Amino acid sequence: MGLLMIVLEVTHYKAIVKDIRIELFGALVGILFMALGVWLGMTWFKKTNKHEKYDASKLGLSQREVEVLQLLSQGYSNQEIADKLFVSLNTIKTHIQKIYQKLNAKRRTQAIQKARELALITNPNE
Repeated sequence: MGLLMIVLEVTHYKAIVKDIRIELFGALVGILFMALGVWLGMTWFKKTNKHEKYDASKLGLSQREVEVLQLLSQGYSNQEIADKLFVSLNTIKTHIQKIYQKLNAKRRTQAIQKARELALITNPNE
Protein backbone atom coordinates (compact mmCIF):
# COMPACT_ATOMS: atom_id res chain seq x y z
CA MET A 1 0.00 0.00 0.00
CA GLY A 2 2.86 2.34 0.84
CA LEU A 3 4.51 1.54 -2.47
CA LEU A 4 1.29 2.40 -4.28
CA MET A 5 1.07 5.70 -2.46
CA ILE A 6 4.62 6.57 -3.49
CA VAL A 7 3.91 5.68 -7.11
CA LEU A 8 0.72 7.72 -7.09
CA GLU A 9 2.50 10.71 -5.57
CA VAL A 10 5.31 10.51 -8.10
CA THR A 11 2.88 10.42 -11.01
CA HIS A 12 0.90 13.32 -9.55
CA TYR A 13 -2.26 11.34 -9.08
CA LYS A 14 -4.14 14.51 -8.20
CA ALA A 15 -4.09 15.55 -11.83
CA ILE A 16 -5.62 12.22 -12.81
CA VAL A 17 -8.23 12.36 -10.05
CA LYS A 18 -9.41 15.79 -11.18
CA ASP A 19 -10.35 14.30 -14.55
CA ILE A 20 -11.92 11.13 -13.12
CA ARG A 21 -14.59 11.06 -10.46
CA ILE A 22 -13.25 10.06 -7.06
CA GLU A 23 -15.66 7.12 -6.79
CA LEU A 24 -14.40 5.66 -10.04
CA PHE A 25 -10.81 6.12 -8.92
CA GLY A 26 -11.57 4.35 -5.63
CA ALA A 27 -13.23 1.49 -7.51
CA LEU A 28 -10.18 1.12 -9.76
CA VAL A 29 -7.86 0.98 -6.75
CA GLY A 30 -10.17 -1.58 -5.10
CA ILE A 31 -10.18 -3.78 -8.20
CA LEU A 32 -6.40 -3.55 -8.38
CA PHE A 33 -6.01 -4.73 -4.78
CA MET A 34 -8.60 -7.47 -5.25
CA ALA A 35 -6.76 -8.80 -8.31
CA LEU A 36 -3.47 -8.65 -6.42
CA GLY A 37 -4.99 -10.57 -3.50
CA VAL A 38 -6.43 -13.28 -5.75
CA TRP A 39 -3.10 -13.67 -7.55
CA LEU A 40 -1.16 -13.89 -4.28
CA GLY A 41 -3.66 -16.37 -2.86
CA MET A 42 -3.41 -18.61 -5.90
CA THR A 43 0.37 -18.39 -5.95
CA TRP A 44 1.14 -18.89 -2.25
CA PHE A 45 -1.63 -21.27 -1.26
CA LYS A 46 -1.68 -23.52 -4.29
CA LYS A 47 -3.71 -26.65 -3.49
CA THR A 48 -2.86 -30.03 -4.87
CA ASN A 49 -4.95 -31.35 -7.70
CA LYS A 50 -7.82 -33.51 -6.45
CA HIS A 51 -6.84 -36.34 -8.77
CA GLU A 52 -3.13 -35.96 -8.11
CA LYS A 53 -1.75 -38.80 -6.04
CA TYR A 54 -0.24 -37.68 -2.74
CA ASP A 55 3.21 -39.00 -1.87
CA ALA A 56 2.66 -41.47 0.97
CA SER A 57 6.29 -41.25 2.05
CA LYS A 58 5.75 -37.59 3.01
CA LEU A 59 3.36 -38.83 5.67
CA GLY A 60 5.78 -41.54 6.70
CA LEU A 61 3.58 -44.34 5.37
CA SER A 62 5.39 -47.40 4.08
CA GLN A 63 4.33 -49.23 0.93
CA ARG A 64 3.03 -52.08 3.10
CA GLU A 65 0.88 -49.67 5.15
CA VAL A 66 -0.60 -48.31 1.93
CA GLU A 67 -1.40 -51.88 0.88
CA VAL A 68 -3.08 -52.48 4.24
CA LEU A 69 -5.07 -49.24 3.81
CA GLN A 70 -6.24 -50.35 0.37
CA LEU A 71 -7.41 -53.70 1.76
CA LEU A 72 -9.10 -51.95 4.69
CA SER A 73 -10.99 -49.76 2.25
CA GLN A 74 -12.20 -52.86 0.42
CA GLY A 75 -13.83 -54.08 3.63
CA TYR A 76 -11.49 -56.89 4.60
CA SER A 77 -11.15 -57.85 8.26
CA ASN A 78 -7.78 -57.83 10.02
CA GLN A 79 -7.50 -61.62 9.72
CA GLU A 80 -8.37 -61.57 6.02
CA ILE A 81 -5.72 -58.91 5.40
CA ALA A 82 -3.16 -60.95 7.31
CA ASP A 83 -4.00 -64.00 5.20
CA LYS A 84 -3.78 -62.05 1.92
CA LEU A 85 -0.40 -60.52 2.81
CA PHE A 86 0.99 -63.71 4.40
CA VAL A 87 1.75 -62.07 7.77
CA SER A 88 0.47 -62.56 11.29
CA LEU A 89 -2.62 -60.92 12.71
CA ASN A 90 -0.46 -59.00 15.20
CA THR A 91 1.59 -57.55 12.34
CA ILE A 92 -1.57 -56.23 10.69
CA LYS A 93 -2.77 -54.74 13.97
CA THR A 94 0.59 -52.99 14.34
CA HIS A 95 0.37 -51.64 10.77
CA ILE A 96 -3.15 -50.36 11.43
CA GLN A 97 -2.10 -48.61 14.66
CA LYS A 98 0.78 -46.91 12.81
CA ILE A 99 -1.61 -45.87 10.03
CA TYR A 100 -3.95 -44.32 12.60
CA GLN A 101 -1.08 -42.36 14.13
CA LYS A 102 0.31 -41.13 10.81
CA LEU A 103 -3.10 -40.11 9.46
CA ASN A 104 -4.24 -38.76 12.83
CA ALA A 105 -7.28 -41.03 12.80
CA LYS A 106 -9.13 -42.76 15.61
CA ARG A 107 -11.17 -45.27 13.62
CA ARG A 108 -10.86 -47.41 10.54
CA THR A 109 -13.44 -45.41 8.60
CA GLN A 110 -11.74 -42.13 9.46
CA ALA A 111 -8.36 -43.46 8.25
CA ILE A 112 -9.92 -44.68 5.01
CA GLN A 113 -11.64 -41.32 4.43
CA LYS A 114 -8.40 -39.38 4.98
CA ALA A 115 -6.49 -41.75 2.70
CA ARG A 116 -9.08 -41.21 -0.05
CA GLU A 117 -8.93 -37.43 0.38
CA LEU A 118 -5.14 -37.58 -0.03
CA ALA A 119 -5.54 -39.98 -2.98
CA LEU A 120 -3.39 -42.58 -1.23
CA ILE A 121 -5.93 -45.22 -2.13
CA THR A 122 -8.45 -45.44 -4.93
CA ASN A 123 -12.06 -44.57 -4.36
CA PRO A 124 -14.42 -47.43 -5.33
CA ASN A 125 -16.75 -44.90 -7.06
CA GLU A 126 -14.07 -43.82 -9.52
